[in-house]
Amino acid sequence: MTDSQWQLLLDVLDGRLHEPLPVGLIVDCPWLPGWAGVSILDYLTDEQLWLDVNLRAANRFPHVIFLPGFWAEFGMCTEPAAFGGRCIWPENDFPFAARAIYDYHEISRLQKPNCRTDGLCPMVIKRLRRCRAKIEAAGHCIRFATSRGPMNIATYLLGHTETLLGVKTNPQDIHALLQVVTDFIVDWLQYQAECFDTIDGMLILDDLVGFLGPSDFRQFAFPYLQRIAQCLPVRVKLFHNDCHGLTTARWLRDIGFNCFNFSFQHTLDEMRKAAGPEVVLVGNIPPRDVLAKGTPEDVRRSVRAAMEGVSDRRRLILSCGGGTAPGTPTENIDALCEAAGW
Repeated sequence: MTDSQWQLLLDVLDGRLHEPLPVGLIVDCPWLPGWAGVSILDYLTDEQLWLDVNLRAANRFPHVIFLPGFWAEFGMCTEPAAFGGRCIWPENDFPFAARAIYDYHEISRLQKPNCRTDGLCPMVIKRLRRCRAKIEAAGHCIRFATSRGPMNIATYLLGHTETLLGVKTNPQDIHALLQVVTDFIVDWLQYQAECFDTIDGMLILDDLVGFLGPSDFRQFAFPYLQRIAQCLPVRVKLFHNDCHGLTTARWLRDIGFNCFNFSFQHTLDEMRKAAGPEVVLVGNIPPRDVLAKGTPEDVRRSVRAAMEGVSDRRRLILSCGGGTAPGTPTENIDALCEAAGW
């Protein structure tokens, strides 16, 4: 992210109206390798290739704020690997971590990993340190500390069904799991900020909280997300949840997040009513059926439909309702920028 893009992001956060409308996209291994014509495994394991692909995207789309920008992630393996999750690395599919625990009683044996030495965390830091000079020479900076959220990581450790069922059947065990995962996330974010003095933002991704009803969200998501949001004194606090997000939106300000990337199934108007006027909304074009599979005209039509009835364009970043989907073509991102007025 360049200095001008970062300043634009801060201006949007402060409620300053910007024309053209800012455009931002969350990008990582599901989209970047395919767009660049390389395999996912090569992208994740070849440091120079990773850097080249990210620079190529930044140069090709100068009007897009890529979030978080130069994301040194290893798919869904990044955080669960620190807890001992076995990592599966297909050649050209998304890496993921196998379950690490198979019974609620096993949760008590979990210990907080050391993010400085355990799993893939040191690899993330090393990659960014080795590439930092070239990133900055190209006019960009490392701006965000990133992590998946506590419910997201917990479901990879225990299993998605087991974690969500456990909210009802074994609530104390789930609280214990979320506590140790949250302790780790706080350490992990703080360590990233310690390593890179240019960090002034955080990105937390947790779709699984969207499966919780209001009362369960208040008990099993709110306190852990709040602790995470408050663990760094950064200006930009972006939360991603492209599952059902209205419950999340209503609590964002109390939790401490000031930017929200949410599902395209919620209109900008209803999300604004739920999140309030202070939260920056990052959306809201369908990522798969329109931005990835549609035509450029479909993209332009979707932008017009999304913006219809939006009278106040402050604290709004035009994006897709979720991460950038595999197969999203160059011409559709160009159409998104054109529809925003760039």
